Amino acid sequence: MAGLIQRAGLKVVVGLGKTGLSCVRYLKQMGYTVAVNDTRENPPNLAELRTEYPDVVVSLGHLDAELLLSAQEIVCSPGISINEPALAAARQHGIQVIGDIELFCRATTTPIVAITGSNAKSTVTTLVGLMAEAAGIVVGVGGNLGTPVLELLAQPADLYVLELSSFQLETTFSLQAAAATILNISEDHMDRYANMQEYHAAKQRIYRNCHYYVTNRQDLLTVPLLPEHIPNTSFGLNPPDLHQYGVIKEQGVSYLAKGAQKLMPTQEMGIFGEHNVANALAALALGEAVNIPMTAMLTTLRHFTGLPHRCQLVTKQQQVAWYNDSKGTNVGATLAAINGLGASISGQVILIAGGVGKGQDFRPLSPALVQYSKAVVLIGEDAQKIDAALSPQLVKYYASTLVDAVQQAHQLACAGDAVLLSPACASFDMFKHYEDRGHQFVAAVNALYSL
Repeated sequence: MAGLIQRAGLKVVVGLGKTGLSCVRYLKQMGYTVAVNDTRENPPNLAELRTEYPDVVVSLGHLDAELLLSAQEIVCSPGISINEPALAAARQHGIQVIGDIELFCRATTTPIVAITGSNAKSTVTTLVGLMAEAAGIVVGVGGNLGTPVLELLAQPADLYVLELSSFQLETTFSLQAAAATILNISEDHMDRYANMQEYHAAKQRIYRNCHYYVTNRQDLLTVPLLPEHIPNTSFGLNPPDLHQYGVIKEQGVSYLAKGAQKLMPTQEMGIFGEHNVANALAALALGEAVNIPMTAMLTTLRHFTGLPHRCQLVTKQQQVAWYNDSKGTNVGATLAAINGLGASISGQVILIAGGVGKGQDFRPLSPALVQYSKAVVLIGEDAQKIDAALSPQLVKYYASTLVDAVQQAHQLACAGDAVLLSPACASFDMFKHYEDRGHQFVAAVNALYSL
């Protein structure tokens, strides 16, 4: 039994969040000697670790250079940059720094659909997983979404669908995806990467050794530098060529289409907005690549109503709609939400935005806001930076709290308008995480109407 074998070499797990603890459990089950290093003095899951594995050495409060240099291999959580000096020194000494996705890929030969992108990863990953379920395929869904990927190995599966971040891809070497995609690329994590080229290179790693790939033909940065003989297709919001996915318009009706074949009217989808049409087309292309029947995929698109905190309708009161898009943590995501919502309502958008800007350029938001917005209510650490970057044509307000922002938006909104929380920023200046921000928004909106 693998769990009874004592394997040579020390594995040092860096970071004791949910992912880190899953790595410790997996490595101990596989018979490895494991140590843990975390920069925090009291990381989450510490008590759980010490109860389950009292023999595991734990070093806290800093990256322990001595411990890292004693490792045979380092398993790094995605929240920690591999360019930290102690990790860079270990790499220079020939010690490989990997992540949980790498451990997973080494452990399974089951086909993997691998999905990355600056935005929409979670929605497309969830859609492909639900499409597989609808077809009766035993599927495991995880990665950067929900379940730590190593926990998926506990149950048998015929297919895995993984959401992968650029951070996870940096430490992954053995992925051979049955189908891989970059959905889109826009500026993000500029507090972690030196420039867009570095971020782009991390995303492109998803295509290494893949068997099939899907690109966004309206975003050239998603196109891989791969040999042309690898099978592939594309999706886009324009009319598709043969074997491609896209949109056909006839007599004022828009259809999801493959080549010249109309698949279903977009208005029959359970999710709204052009960005979600693109997400549906990407999911269809990936699903087809791993032989999910079209009938099951289209049925899923009719019934799927979206994920929490992603352009989620909170309520519609007095002909004003309130949308929670707290997962909009970068400019590209917020831009997609503004365009998708703005084009679908009779009134205007009142945007609540702000937080930790991660070094982004907020200027690309201006054209859509000028076209669709009534006002922007700014919150958080980088409110002034966003204000300075946006067009002076826009009406802007400041709010000290999210409750204050909701109340100001309520005063500004008229029948037909929509209030959109899509911060274009990380949440950790004012909230525990984006889910906490979303929940607080929902609570503040409900309090307005005593719901």
